[in-house]
Amino acid sequence: MQSTGITTATVGDIELAYETFGDPGGTPLLLVSGLGSQMISYADELCAGFAERGMFVIRFDNRDVGLSTHLHSAGIPRLGDVRRGDRSTVHYELADMAADTAGLIEALGLDSVHLVGVSMGGMIAQRVAITYPERVRSLTSIMSTTGDRSVGGASPEAQAVLYAPPATDREGAIARQLETSRVIGSPGFPFDEEAVRARAGLAYDRGHDPAGVARQMAAIVTSPDRTADLGKVAVPTLVIHGSDDALVNVSGGRATAAAVPGSELVVIDGMGHDLPRALWPELTERITAHIKRAEG
Repeated sequence: MQSTGITTATVGDIELAYETFGDPGGTPLLLVSGLGSQMISYADELCAGFAERGMFVIRFDNRDVGLSTHLHSAGIPRLGDVRRGDRSTVHYELADMAADTAGLIEALGLDSVHLVGVSMGGMIAQRVAITYPERVRSLTSIMSTTGDRSVGGASPEAQAVLYAPPATDREGAIARQLETSRVIGSPGFPFDEEAVRARAGLAYDRGHDPAGVARQMAAIVTSPDRTADLGKVAVPTLVIHGSDDALVNVSGGRATAAAVPGSELVVIDGMGHDLPRALWPELTERITAHIKRAEG
């Protein structure tokens, strides 16, 4: 099932690029991407799988990546200073990205959606459920964390690739993504080098912007701990995390599930900080079942 093609929606001062799969009359499912990741991080085939199960699937580029608005005038945050508490170069927080997401839901003429977020996208989805509960029917938080700095930490190797100097050309961007995927990917599942190469090349062509990724990173670093607020989330919540996640330790997923009353936690052996093709059937079935329970 193919997409309808990419279009844009205006949310405040931001233009968000998005595309949809499936019948607009189906159950609305909004997919939120992670740090530096574009909407294509949710593969066409994965989106089509949800659409075939009756979902109206929406994926979009967050601010500062892909085809959405890039805040070039905001400059490059000094991440070292940011981590030391200096917010003078920070332009926005995760709450602003959550407002973008809620605004997109409204712009699409939808009262509410089922939200799925991966990594930073999970953080954004959590904040949407906290701040805009009327917009959320269910929440699925994948390989994410609560904002509590004592959980969900990265391994030294993952930190090294996360903060490595950005690529300066297309081949460098592909090589950088391959290196990153080998470090933080899923050791229990086959590494699909061809797919990683293709997605990295397409992402570069759609909008390579290391400064935008740095602004997103600053938003993560400066956003407050959500643990207490997650205790107020009343929508059905599914938390999925890999046992071998080097970038966001599984303790982040466990803490998320512990914070949200009545949530379900699924820890997948061998899964790291990615969505390997071999896991798509399981992920699709688990999330679909979660949504059906919420709808029912």
